[in-house]
Amino acid sequence: MHKKHKLLIANRGEITVRIIHACKDMDITSVAIYADDDIASLHVQLADEAWALSGQTAQQTYLDINKIIDIAYKAQVTMIHPGYGFLSERAEFAQAVMDAGLIWVGPSPETIHKLGDKIQARKIAQSVNAPLVHGTEQPLQSAQEALDFAKQYGLPIAIKAAYGGGGRGLKVAWQLNEVADLYESAVREALAAFGRGECFVEQYLDKPRHLEAQIIADQQGHIVVVGTRDCSLQRRNQKLVEEAPAPFINEHIEAQLVKSAIAVCRAADYIGAGTVEYLLSQNGQLSFLEVNTRLQVEHTVTEQTTGLDLVVEQIRIALGQPLSIQEMPKPIGHAIEFRINAEDPARGFIPAFGQLTRFHPPSGIGIRLDTGVMTGSVVSSHFDSLIAKLIVTGATRKIAIQRAKRALAHFEIEGIASVLPFHRAILSDADFIDEFKVHTRWIEQDSRHDYPHYSRSKLSNQAELQRYPIEIDGKLHQIGLPNGFFSLVGTQPANQKSNDSDHSPSNNNVLAPISGVITVWKVQENDHVHQGEAIAIMEAMKMEVPVIAQQTGKIQKLIEINQTVETDSKIAEIN
Repeated sequence: MHKKHKLLIANRGEITVRIIHACKDMDITSVAIYADDDIASLHVQLADEAWALSGQTAQQTYLDINKIIDIAYKAQVTMIHPGYGFLSERAEFAQAVMDAGLIWVGPSPETIHKLGDKIQARKIAQSVNAPLVHGTEQPLQSAQEALDFAKQYGLPIAIKAAYGGGGRGLKVAWQLNEVADLYESAVREALAAFGRGECFVEQYLDKPRHLEAQIIADQQGHIVVVGTRDCSLQRRNQKLVEEAPAPFINEHIEAQLVKSAIAVCRAADYIGAGTVEYLLSQNGQLSFLEVNTRLQVEHTVTEQTTGLDLVVEQIRIALGQPLSIQEMPKPIGHAIEFRINAEDPARGFIPAFGQLTRFHPPSGIGIRLDTGVMTGSVVSSHFDSLIAKLIVTGATRKIAIQRAKRALAHFEIEGIASVLPFHRAILSDADFIDEFKVHTRWIEQDSRHDYPHYSRSKLSNQAELQRYPIEIDGKLHQIGLPNGFFSLVGTQPANQKSNDSDHSPSNNNVLAPISGVITVWKVQENDHVHQGEAIAIMEAMKMEVPVIAQQTGKIQKLIEINQTVETDSKIAEIN
């Protein structure tokens, strides 16, 4: 009789739901964890068990290794899956899991450490003759070193977090006079997202495509590339659209991808599922970028075109079982993933948060939806803006695009802004659907679309029931009360204001461009500032946004650093 396993998912949202589904398929008991804001989330409801992390921010919850290991003991789990983001690429977390006598679903701590250090990863890539651009061999000690590199090898350059990934802690300098500021910004982002601020610099290929190879490797030494992907449509180095297999690449490029991906992973003693990423220049130059030692957000398109369940494969590998395939499968059809983020494309993709008053996804042949939300869910400012993934599959890329047009037209989201208008627009753009001229900076440089400004729906749902969770000894119970019940009995949230005095559009007020946290003031009280000058940095959902002075004058009444504010809230005055 085989041992019944119990798996804790150290994550939240749609990826946790995805892993819960795989657990059910494998007859494994699933255990969810949750921050305070996530108590009513879908992943909490679907898991066999759910345990409270007792905190609000990522640092207090999903990044707290001790809390997670403590819950693992209490819940008597046998395995931990990290999902992606949070602690998924932290070697110390993998080691803590193994030290606790639990099965870690992922590569070894040693491999995570080697490949998580982007400088060390470059050295591994060099050792197996993977294609690679010039870069520094050690972490930068100052912005001056980045400037010296730019003068030697030319612009643009990429300043990158040595222990980063996912586009965070990555800044591209196109002019020498912006290198210093971008270096400081990269260090800040790296510290906030990964706890370490070391950065390095390398040549940046202008207008490159982003290609990647999905690999799986078992404990018996077998490594297989499952398929290729293109993830070129990005904003601020964060992917928005991904597809498989990578379209419009020749056999030579594909062969380079496959051969070097296997070589890099073998040199790093890789076990589990992982992704080797590359940039491809317009003149056909391919360059190794990094290895993501985890499941990728876009793993879905590879699943759709191979029939392979990559989460199940991860768990099988962790249990010591061999790969279910022995060679790269021939792709079946074409799949495109659209990340559904809570961001407003009409305002430069700034994050949005609040309650989803309506979440109505499409359905039909060739349509898959991975999500961690539903109508009534609250999107928190403490976490990533990704709320769902729409994956559309067809026999050909053309058919997949046609199905995607219909699916996106039928997708309804109300209550907060989303990137749906962007996705609908690109499906009518020849650069994407026909000529494939898109690249990693296409949105910022070449996109010609205007997006409608988001306005909240006035629809009322007073007659509907609102579910309220009650937590008793770590177990959740749900009660249903009429929507608006608490307002009827004369209560309102403590932080709800009865007037909008701080949001007035006075010419003197400096208003927050996003809902988030003031992390840096670049000026001091009573400084003289100029119109167009960056006077502060705000952060929301791990992204930095500058605050720009709208007029010239003396700046006064600056709010405190680390204070959370809403969009269009007053944060200072210029007189």
